[in-house]
Amino acid sequence: MNSYTDAAVHHVHRDDAGAKMGMWLFLFTEVLLFGGMFLVYAVYRYQHPDQFRLAAMELNTGIGTLNTIILLTSSLTMALSIASLQKGNRFLSMTMLSVTLLFALMFMVNKYFEWSAKFSHGIYPGSPELVNKPNGEILFFGLYYVMTGLHALHVLVGMIILTFMFVFIKRNKVTSENYVKLDNSGLYWHLVDLIWIFLFPLFYLIQ
Repeated sequence: MNSYTDAAVHHVHRDDAGAKMGMWLFLFTEVLLFGGMFLVYAVYRYQHPDQFRLAAMELNTGIGTLNTIILLTSSLTMALSIASLQKGNRFLSMTMLSVTLLFALMFMVNKYFEWSAKFSHGIYPGSPELVNKPNGEILFFGLYYVMTGLHALHVLVGMIILTFMFVFIKRNKVTSENYVKLDNSGLYWHLVDLIWIFLFPLFYLIQ
């Protein structure tokens, strides 16, 4: 019986290690994706420094700062959710996960209002207002919409994943003995936050 139990535990640990490795490989591809975009941004910024600076002045630094605070705090609540589950406190883990989802929703709402303001001023891809601007500003806003839009998509995917994690914890499918799914979800969420930490200064604090 003991040998059977030991074999089962070994099998679970091996599966957990495989899942962890798979998540790290996935995160690596995400880093390559955004890393390529950051490289393109750097090249165009070098070619049009003044126009990039002028375009950045049209963004709302206050909203960008608020969203940065929101995401940084959500990383903390995500970590607390994982730590709580590891200690066997399902209720606190689910609570922290709910707070993380709330912060994610706040981020998306802020992003909606920010984009809506830009659209109302005629600044969106292909708009007559944007087309008449210098090439540097067109490139800046093109990168702004692509990169922040792709990031927002990742936030949305993260919200879906964390919602599933909440249900799994509630149904005891993710427990203190088997929390690798929640741990991997946390890694994904931390990457989403990390990407924003790079996006924020590039678009909102450019000098």
